[in-house]
Amino acid sequence: MSEHSVDTDPPTEDDRADEHRTSEPQRRRRPDKTTVIMLLVLGVGIFLVIRGVLVGITGDDRANLPPFVESVVPVPEAVQIPNQSNVVVDLESGYTGVLVIDGIEIDTINVDELDLSDIEPGQQVELPPVTRFEPGNNTLTFTPNQSAAITQFDDGEHTAEVIYWKVEDGRQFARTFTWTFTVV
Repeated sequence: MSEHSVDTDPPTEDDRADEHRTSEPQRRRRPDKTTVIMLLVLGVGIFLVIRGVLVGITGDDRANLPPFVESVVPVPEAVQIPNQSNVVVDLESGYTGVLVIDGIEIDTINVDELDLSDIEPGQQVELPPVTRFEPGNNTLTFTPNQSAAITQFDDGEHTAEVIYWKVEDGRQFARTFTWTFTVV
């Protein structure tokens, strides 16, 4: 026979209370209303930040640029542009074009075609006050100045248009892109 310990003492009131507690389901504590509200606000805030990051469109994607136009400055619908700002269009390789600003087509020169043979190293080069096309970068750049067709941008909205085409196809196959910017 094995030894088996058996409690022969009669149950006490504490033992009965313990049995009673275990047989009843335990009650949950009610969460504090302030804590629940704070967690909900925090959850909504995190959701909105994540959603904003995922659907936010900025930069060139926001500009909705056409094919073969890599960037434009000032960006479309820009506000608070200084009145002496440059207008720059960056085209894909193999393209050229002209700028039309507020209905005025600005003459364009190819900087590679300028005769710079008599220029000394370090000497400043005076470029004509027209749109400069730089074939190495495929950029069109216009800077308003006193000798140019546009001396400065007056306050208000301005319209810029780039007419661009593949160099080998010629201007008869040109495409256009128009955008606006606001000068202050």
